[in-house]
Amino acid sequence: MARAGAYRAGERTGDRAMDDVFRKLNVAALPPALDALDDRVLAALAERKAETAATRRLMMVAALFSLGGGVVAGSVFAPHAVAASPLTPLVSASPLAPSTLLDAR
Repeated sequence: MARAGAYRAGERTGDRAMDDVFRKLNVAALPPALDALDDRVLAALAERKAETAATRRLMMVAALFSLGGGVVAGSVFAPHAVAASPLTPLVSASPLAPSTLLDAR
């Protein structure tokens, strides 16, 4: 009567079966598409790097254009400054001021 898990002569164990599979893979010829795989991956990475650099330059140009437009719009189209009049011109101290030190007159 054989026990479960007992070694039997002539039977391959898991390690030996794995070794046989690895030997078969080592002898087998590689598919031709596998040789070109590295070139395709490296070409795709180079293209992605170039696109990233172009996008970064485009974003810098857009940011500088936006900043320049804001400076021009803020300096050319700004209305002249006008002093605000006091809230109550007839009363000497403003009733809204918490102190007479804050009076505008």
